Amino acid sequence: MKKLQNLPLYGVVFAILFFLVFPIIVVVIMSFSDSRFLTFPPKVFSLRWYESYFLDPAWMRATRNSFVLAILTTILVVPVGTAAAYGAHMCKMAIMRHMQLLLLSPVIVPVIIIAAGLYMVYAQVGLLATKLGLVLAFATMNLPYVFISVLAGLRSYDMAQEDVARSLGVSRLAAFMKVTLPQIRPSVMTGALFAFIGALDETVISIFIAGGENQTLPSRMFMSLNDEIDPTIASISTVLISVSFALVILMSLRSPKKANG
Repeated sequence: MKKLQNLPLYGVVFAILFFLVFPIIVVVIMSFSDSRFLTFPPKVFSLRWYESYFLDPAWMRATRNSFVLAILTTILVVPVGTAAAYGAHMCKMAIMRHMQLLLLSPVIVPVIIIAAGLYMVYAQVGLLATKLGLVLAFATMNLPYVFISVLAGLRSYDMAQEDVARSLGVSRLAAFMKVTLPQIRPSVMTGALFAFIGALDETVISIFIAGGENQTLPSRMFMSLNDEIDPTIASISTVLISVSFALVILMSLRSPKKANG
């Protein structure tokens, strides 16, 4: 009887999940179309648009740029975000609340405003369409994800373990690296995952400051939509979706092993 009573709730949950997932399913199916235009459902299935994507040097260059920038961004924001979260957790001063709001401002302020501001600043210092400028911009946008994730991990961690290590003569840095970091590693990896996916998928910032040899995949996709819409965009979207899902699945598979080990 209890299961029957929960049927309406299950129905609502299923409807919400279907509403969220259905657009992704449509894009994936359209990517296998043989038609010159986006059609759903496809009349004939083909890998034509995947070949168009993988055999196009311009698309491949943009893809390589996006992955390189995402990796560099992740390498930068993980230690910085982790250090910021550790400092925010250890500091008991009232001003730290305002500092936390400052660190979270990139996810609070509309991204179009940040992009316009970065464009004006970069135009003055010569960082437009450069890898350094893009990495710094992506790091600014994705640092909050690492900060929030690591801070949540620290708040559920017993800092007495680190205090014990320090009482034995170990420095704070050594105690953090050997005792605290292994305990909060899942939170750090989660933040790194979100930072990588966020940098890989960043569109608005890329439109404003990317270009030339450093054009990213999202910005090239947006520019191509202005010229002509064809299923190549759907095939690229499917590849990005697959990469994101694969990373999430790998993270979920590693978590139980960490817990059991």
